[in-house]
Formats: sequence, structure tokens, C-alpha cells
Amino acid sequence: MNELHATLENAGIAVTILPPLPPGEVWQIPSQDWGQAAQIAQSLKWRWSAGWGEEIVGAQRAVPRYRVNALLAKPGKYLLLRTEVPQDNPQLPSQAPYYHAADRSERHTRDLLGIHFLGGDTRRWTRHRAWEEGEFPLRCNFPVAGSRQEATPPDVAYPFLQTQGAGVYEIPVGPVHAGIIEPGHFRFQAVGETILHLEERLGYVHKGIEKIATGRDMLGLCRLAGRVSGDTTVGHAWAACMAMEQATKVEVPRRAAFLRAILAERERIANHLWDMASILNDIAFTFGYYQLGRLREDVLRTNGKIFGHRLLMDRIVPGGVAVELDNAAVRYLDREIDRLRRELDELVTIVDRNASVGDRLYTTGVLKVEDAIELGCVGYVGLASGQDLDVRRDRPYPPYDELSVRVPVEQSGDVGARFWVRYKELRTALRLLRQLLERLPDGPTRVDLAVPEEGAEGLGIVEGWRGEIVSYVRFGPDGKIARFFPRDPSWLNWPALERLILGNIVPEFPVCNKSVNGSYSGVDL
Repeated sequence: MNELHATLENAGIAVTILPPLPPGEVWQIPSQDWGQAAQIAQSLKWRWSAGWGEEIVGAQRAVPRYRVNALLAKPGKYLLLRTEVPQDNPQLPSQAPYYHAADRSERHTRDLLGIHFLGGDTRRWTRHRAWEEGEFPLRCNFPVAGSRQEATPPDVAYPFLQTQGAGVYEIPVGPVHAGIIEPGHFRFQAVGETILHLEERLGYVHKGIEKIATGRDMLGLCRLAGRVSGDTTVGHAWAACMAMEQATKVEVPRRAAFLRAILAERERIANHLWDMASILNDIAFTFGYYQLGRLREDVLRTNGKIFGHRLLMDRIVPGGVAVELDNAAVRYLDREIDRLRRELDELVTIVDRNASVGDRLYTTGVLKVEDAIELGCVGYVGLASGQDLDVRRDRPYPPYDELSVRVPVEQSGDVGARFWVRYKELRTALRLLRQLLERLPDGPTRVDLAVPEEGAEGLGIVEGWRGEIVSYVRFGPDGKIARFFPRDPSWLNWPALERLILGNIVPEFPVCNKSVNGSYSGVDL
């Protein structure tokens, strides 16, 4: 922190230190220095983690302005960089020339709030013609239901990169797919079967999460956060509740923290099992697909039996949890750990010794370490390419501050590395689950949250199964939500697919895509 502060000051950038938002400090800088500050932070190896904008009105500002936030990170450290721009001239220097991860976030902010980032990509990202030019849904005067009466026209003029040359052709894939996956468009340029370029376009199902969060009470926001991405309901709900608890200065009971971690690790196990199964399915190793899928189904059935919901929705609530474990349930979960470990040992031995599996997974879809650094990848995508990051260890929150979290790191960056990182994370989750069950303390599972003051803010950061989740909350009058922004890890990991696919053949796209497994819903806010 001191080095960055001194370097900014030496560059003539005035830094105003604001009250902190745990786990991060908050610095405000002049708007004209927004881009240069990013350049300096990048040179000092700060990682760009999240970015969002907000309209500040009412008692908090006599003159309405727009506030822009960028969350920067180093292992164990977070810094919320902040600036403001006037409504009559909402523009800033872009941070995307220095942080690739800022690109889509800035475009999202421009589309929804109307802030222009000079020097950045000017193509629409979220808008997709669902509202008129000059209309911005996150502004306070925009109605929740919108104003368009007729059907949204098709968006057929998006300027994808054009590649020229003899034998070069394009393959459009999506946005509507043959299976039940969500909509996303992938535009390939290829020669023969070799991929020269891939460009993604997401945001086809804009749900209005940030808009409809406004005016909700704390329980309503928690329920909404748990539906940002259905496979990460525990992670997003925990991050949102953590942000609200920080804002209201409430400490969650120790037993509730342990139960939250049990839910989070079970979510991690179920999803890693399914991803590993799906990767094997994409290379036609159906035995592994069926067996790992069966184990995942066992986990989901146990979730339903013990916790009342297969996907664990609405189990986390502001101030704690809405579940309890008796001694019989603890013993049942403990026996399940033994069963999973035993069956996993048998299955991974079969997978590891199968030469055809290795032929398809190793050296396929390599994400270089330097690309993972540039893109700011997190979770299993980053870990498989040398990024030794895990919030549970680097900035531990209860109850992980009482536990030792082993973080698996690989360097090869291929599909095989992403497969095995998932397996190792799964084994770590099983070990943590056993410790959580053995050490589960007595006590209450929930406390009430006080009504926060207008303008109170909170920042929640947890390690979801895809990686680092960030949730920001600001309260308005009467304890209702004025601003909510959830950053799914997929914002940082989706661009990795565009890099790792290069030089591979078109038939390898499904397994490369599954090895990243970004959430469409998580970025279609």
C-alpha cells in the first residue's frame, strides 16, 4: 500500500484516504488521473479485480454525480480506488489499456449508466438494443420495466473482428445452442480446422439484477444475490450478506460461520464433480462421465435431505443461516465424506491410467502463465496457469481464519491442468468439510442486523467454487438497498477462452470451453 501511495503522489496524483471498507482500504483520486493510476498500479503488480459505477443522489450529494469504483488486489490486500464525474460530462480515461480485465466491466458500466471511458472499446456489451440510445437503465430516472412497447429488434450489426486471407473462413456458434446452456455467441476464424481467432459476445439475457436490487430489504437482496448464478447460490449469497454485515457492523455467530462454510464447500464439491464429468463427456470417456455424475447426484440428494434444497438456495440469510445440523445429520455427512473419498480414489485411478484421456487433455487449450496474469484469471482457471490465489487463505474470513487451506497450483495451463486442479480442490474441500464438522461449535445460527444509516457501504469477498466473488452494497433511506453490484469470477475467466483456444482445432472447442466453464448468467446481470 505504501509503495503505491508514494508512487501515485510522486506522479502528482492527489490521494484522499477515505474510511475503509473491510477487507479493503478506500482511496479517492481525481477523475483525470483515473487511467494513469491504473498504469501505475499495474506496473507495481496490483491485480484488477472488479469495477462498477453508481449514481449518487439524495442526502449523499447536493449535486448528483456518478461514482466509479475499481477494486485492486494483491495477495492478502485489497484497495478500492474511487473517483467521481459530473452528470453533465460523465467521462473518464479508460483503465482497459493497462488492465484487460477492465474492458468488459467498463463497457457494461457505459451501457447501463452512460459513463464514457476514453481510449476503451466503444462497442456495446450489455445493451443489445433492448433500450434506446441515450437511455441508461441504472440511472435513477429509468423505469424498472423499461419503456419499449414493441419487441426488441435483432442485434445483427455487432462489429466482430474481420480476418482476411486465403482459406480463412468464419464459424458462428450461438447465441442459441443445441443443449440447455445459456445464450452466448462465439465467432471463430479458422483455416482448415485450426482456429486463428475467437471472439465472444455475451449479455444476451440481461436480467436487470442491479436495477431490481434497488429498494429491496436485506433478506430480499440476499435472495436475489443467490440467483445471480444458480450454480453459485451459496457463494453469491454469502458475499452479499458479508457486505451487508460489514455495512451494519454485525458479527455473525461462530456456529453460523461454520455452517456457511459447510454449505460453500458442498457447493464446491458438487460443481467440481460435474465439471470433471462434463470434461470427460466432451472427450467421449462416458464411463467417467456417468460415474462422476452419479457422485454429484448423491451430493445433491444429500443437500436436499439434510439442508432442504438440492442447490442450497436461500440457506444463507443476513446475519447467519436458515439451517441447522443435529448430531445425526453430522454423522450422516461424515459418512458421506468417507464414501466420496473411497469412490474418488478408484475413479481417478482409472481416469489417470487411461491413455486416451491423457491424449485429449494434455497440451490441449493451453493458457500461458503470462496470459493468466494479464487477464487476471482466478479460481481453477488461474490456479492451473500458475496464479496462486485463494481468498480463504490469502485474506481469510470466518471460519477459514481457523483452518489451513491447501491451494493446488499447476503451471502447464492446459485442459488437463484445469481438470486436476478441480480434483485437488475437491479433495481439499472434503478435508475442510471434515474439520468443519468436527469443530462445529455450539451457539446461535443467526443474529438480527441493525437498520443501517443512509450511505452505509459494505464489501463482501469470498472464494466461490469458480474463484473470487466480490459483492458491493450501499444502503439508502430506511435501510433499503441503494446499490448492489455482484462480480462473478466469470467476468475475469471468460476472456481466457479466447486465448487458450488459439492454435487448437475446432473440434477441441467443447472441451476447452467446458474446462473454463464460465457462467453466462453470472455476467448477464
